Amino acid sequence: MAGEGTTRRELAVLAGAATLAALADGVVRPRPAAARLWRGMAREMIQLNANENPYGPSAAARAAMTAAQEVASRYPGDLEEELRAVLAARHGVGEDQIVLGCGSGEILRMADMAFLGDGRSVVVAEPTFEAVLAYAGVARGEPIRVPLDGEHRHDLAAMARACDARTGLVYVCNPNNPTGTVVTTTALAAFLAKVPPATVVLLDEAYLDFVEDEACGTLIARLAAHPNLIVVRTFSKVYGLAGMRLGYAVAAPDKSAALRRHATTNNANAAVLAAALASLAEPDLVASVRTRMNDTRRALCAELARDGRRFIEPHANFVMIGLGSDVAPVIAAFRERKILVGRKFPSMPTWLRVSVGTPEEMAAFLRALREIVPAAGAAAA
Repeated sequence: MAGEGTTRRELAVLAGAATLAALADGVVRPRPAAARLWRGMAREMIQLNANENPYGPSAAARAAMTAAQEVASRYPGDLEEELRAVLAARHGVGEDQIVLGCGSGEILRMADMAFLGDGRSVVVAEPTFEAVLAYAGVARGEPIRVPLDGEHRHDLAAMARACDARTGLVYVCNPNNPTGTVVTTTALAAFLAKVPPATVVLLDEAYLDFVEDEACGTLIARLAAHPNLIVVRTFSKVYGLAGMRLGYAVAAPDKSAALRRHATTNNANAAVLAAALASLAEPDLVASVRTRMNDTRRALCAELARDGRRFIEPHANFVMIGLGSDVAPVIAAFRERKILVGRKFPSMPTWLRVSVGTPEEMAAFLRALREIVPAAGAAAA
């Protein structure tokens, strides 16, 4: 049995060997050794690398997922219809304007497939969430990267200027991943007025539930005025359902129909649909999670400031910290201490993204940070 230093490649070899042995004697068995090993390694690590909610789903959502076992043998069409109806009522739109996805990532893939292709381009900020560009490569869309402004926000004016007759999509992540910065509703409205009507604006609001600035809100109410707008939301972040995979788009009927043509059939499972309905029925859930996680984020930022460290003012459940040198060895040093932090972003190679975990996890992160990169000109506790 491999030790705790086993790599992903070695795990894959173990898993493959187990499968081959099972096939050799004609019996397909589970792969418990490799599976248990990987789960054990994950439990040993403090995971601050994927902007997840460390507290997970609410009690009501967990109960709903457990109860969903009773209908596990049935396709979830009725639950899909119910969730679309609830979301439509919540956002004041028609049910035909709601498109479900296997995580919001599938929604981004649908948009690339629907609105890109040979000769079409997609305008994005640099850096931002990479999924749109990954899927655009499959759709043969040309990427147009626009650097962030001097305050690490989307340069909306430059992004609008980058749009032309060939632009199929322009993608805005608000708050932006990985910087955690936001652009205001007023700025987005001005941006929408400048983008060509034939260009689809894909607005990713995955982290909007964490924003406390009243100047920054959802643009769903502007769909009627801007039929080229698609708003993307997810249950992965504030609702703590990242592992269950559920996202959705809100769009004009013609845009939602275009997205739906590229969706897989029954792309949301019964358990996550039940959990989403239970979560939406809890009126104080979002505010409670936002307060809990933002309080931890504020405490982290206070310690970073006390150490004299640079960081970008955050509006999501992660913080971008300036280290002044290549972060690759720092990331490796954290891993040696059983702490996973964000990956290196090529356009911001000296900045480290760390997700907000529990207070205990952030205390462990700070201790490790002070060992790996001692604070200059500040007393590290």
